Amino acid sequence: MVYQVKIPSNIYGGEGCIEKVKEIVEKEHAKKILIFTDKGIIATGLIQLLLNEIEKTGAEYCIFDNLIPEPAYQDVENLMNEAAHHDGSLIIAIGGGSVMDAAKLCSVLKGADYNIKDLLKNPGLAKKKIKTVMIPTTCGTGSEATCNAIVAIPEERSKQGIVNDSMIPDYVVLDSQMIRKLPRQIVAATGVDALAHAVECYTSRKATPISNTYALASAKLIFHNIREAYIDPDNMEAKSNMMLGAFYGGIAITASGTTAVHALSYPLGGKYHIAHGVSNAILFAHVMEFNKDACKRQLAEICDAIHPVMAEAGEDEKAQYIIDEIADIVKTTEIPVSLEQFGVSAKDLDFLVDAGSRQTRLLVNNRKELSLDDIRNIYLKVLP
Repeated sequence: MVYQVKIPSNIYGGEGCIEKVKEIVEKEHAKKILIFTDKGIIATGLIQLLLNEIEKTGAEYCIFDNLIPEPAYQDVENLMNEAAHHDGSLIIAIGGGSVMDAAKLCSVLKGADYNIKDLLKNPGLAKKKIKTVMIPTTCGTGSEATCNAIVAIPEERSKQGIVNDSMIPDYVVLDSQMIRKLPRQIVAATGVDALAHAVECYTSRKATPISNTYALASAKLIFHNIREAYIDPDNMEAKSNMMLGAFYGGIAITASGTTAVHALSYPLGGKYHIAHGVSNAILFAHVMEFNKDACKRQLAEICDAIHPVMAEAGEDEKAQYIIDEIADIVKTTEIPVSLEQFGVSAKDLDFLVDAGSRQTRLLVNNRKELSLDDIRNIYLKVLP
């Protein structure tokens, strides 16, 4: 097996490391900066921590905050059109996955002779035009580590990933101050999303020794900290561990790839606008139960890492322990376990099966092939 991993070249971590932005701006000789964020981050005042550091350098900046959660490619296109009227030699994203994905797309689209629709058809066209700095404000998406950008495609009522190594960020700032006051429901949804990254990547057909190292490190941090981070908002150690675990999961995605959990969640976000982490959480345990016989060894290895007291147990018992832990985490963090409250019902089943089956970029990573009936049966488990 020949394998590789590409990761951001400069990574800062620890509470207060936002101060490194000044150093980054000076190192890059950036005189004009494009800042991508959203109105939620503006409202929290978190952006001021960033602006304080930029202002120390004397650099000019322009803030773009007109981005909605779970954006369609047209929303990103509108943002690109707005950014086209402004010069900049450095992009800084401060926000969740949608903000960081949009910033990564801008880094390859600004001044390019191709557009986002071209990238949806052929992601290989992307070439980095501007360096990027990612400052995540959740403990989940891992976008700060990946070469992926996910957008909704309304006409297909689903989502699609644009994947190109040029979108790997140049700098990452993992400052736990950014999630100190993160609402509990976002800790839950983004945290379970990050856990899905870890478990899916470790059980992926494309897993490698390098991706497994990061996926296992991610799984250990998240399994051991997500309940504490959710239950006790003041537990900054747990939140710091969640932020690091999410980053490790992002590296695992770039080296390996997610599987059927993410594949089947995309139509739920694309058509019904269910938050990405929530849609993953609803499906997570059910997909892993389906996959269990094909990735029993991998699940048992995760169990050995996070719960070594079960060392003498058999693979079946260890694999089931991990699946039960996933289900318990979703329950403890009060994420819905059914699609009922989102207005999705049995009448939507045919659409879900068809749209889910089209996510071949991710389904090919799944160790167990899913027939249309298999996909149907998984969705049935979460429908009212």
